[in-house]
Amino acid sequence: MSNKIHFIGIGGIGLSALARFLKHNGYDISGSDMKDSPITRRLRDEGIEVKVPQNATNIKDQDIVIYSAAVKEDNPEFIAAKAKGMLLLSRKDALPFILKGKKVFAVAGAHGKSTTSAMLASIIDGSVIIGAESKQFDSNMHYANNDNLIFEADESDASFLNTNPYIAIVTNAEPEHMEFYDYDLDRFYDAYRTFLKKAKIRVINAEDEFLATLDDIEAIRLYPSRDIQKIKTIIINGNPFTSFVLKDLGTFEVFGVGEHIAINASLTILASMTQNPLEEVRENLKNYLGIKKRFDILEKDKRHVIIDDYAHHPTEIEATIKSARKYARLLGLKKVVAIWQPHKYSRTIDNLEKFKECFAGIDELIILPVYTVGEEKQEIDFVKHFKAYHPLFADTVCKEDGHLHLIKDAKRIQHLSEGLIIGLGAGDITYQLRGQL
Repeated sequence: MSNKIHFIGIGGIGLSALARFLKHNGYDISGSDMKDSPITRRLRDEGIEVKVPQNATNIKDQDIVIYSAAVKEDNPEFIAAKAKGMLLLSRKDALPFILKGKKVFAVAGAHGKSTTSAMLASIIDGSVIIGAESKQFDSNMHYANNDNLIFEADESDASFLNTNPYIAIVTNAEPEHMEFYDYDLDRFYDAYRTFLKKAKIRVINAEDEFLATLDDIEAIRLYPSRDIQKIKTIIINGNPFTSFVLKDLGTFEVFGVGEHIAINASLTILASMTQNPLEEVRENLKNYLGIKKRFDILEKDKRHVIIDDYAHHPTEIEATIKSARKYARLLGLKKVVAIWQPHKYSRTIDNLEKFKECFAGIDELIILPVYTVGEEKQEIDFVKHFKAYHPLFADTVCKEDGHLHLIKDAKRIQHLSEGLIIGLGAGDITYQLRGQL
């Protein structure tokens, strides 16, 4: 058996989960990344050798080298592994090897797949590999000694087509990552169709524009507008929960706020009921504690709440702000402040008109520099495009003494200590809000 596996880019949320899973399966794991991060430090604590920065000398006698989508062919470790004739696999191409022989519960969709995967993991007893950290397991990977595997299946590079789903759940199929699909909608939707057809059991949101057209595919269909009733936000021990009635199955309660939370939970329930009794599903759903960076409540007192949220697409931001306003009202907080770190120039430009609309209802907008993800800088006139919000521009957020301070040109320009303050973005804003940078 090939025993030694090296991961180039092991500090990524997706690759680190695969590395952890294979370590639990008895493989000797090593890895590298461009720089240290909370993830790389924690991997070392778990007994995985992680080298920073990436260097050809890190390639020694490994049997397989797996690399992240961000790694290019001029990477020194990629070059060294290729020169030694090692088996080089992209994350996408490694999936059949990693998932082989498992009963895979695969969750896909443009929005909500991490949340839905984590909800599923609270009900189904199995291993878990997701692109976020579940608060229930305090990790993006949980290992169980059985064949069940809850897996967040990614459409961004069509890697979900390299999975072997027993159950496929699709939350929605809104076009995203269209650059990978050459901006060809038919190609994009065909990928979803192929993914669903691979599964024995399919659970879909049948009110999604594309999924609604799949009359030729047998599936368990959720029609949210008629199947989910009496949605309301309730506070349990100061934390927000959503209560709702699903079909004729009675009332369910799940951590989180908003209609999208009820939809994700409903898809989870319908999938879980193919495996477990209804009352067990209802009770175990309460084990879901949310996931880090998804409406993640970092601090809370009578005057303010600080929330970190991964939302980086206009649809996600709009839903998250709706939830934030609802939660603020229930807590009696009068102001909602959004700190937005745009993620990628390409995404911001492609969705600019929708970004201009999605912050409706907030009281103050703070805009940080674009988190580039290695892209070339492009000019975006944020002052002009977002003038309706009278935004404040800052370079970074700094946390000190329980307060957030906005930094511009190396000076503190404001501190935030009142109302509901929510950070939005998929970049390093999550670490800024936690004071970890």
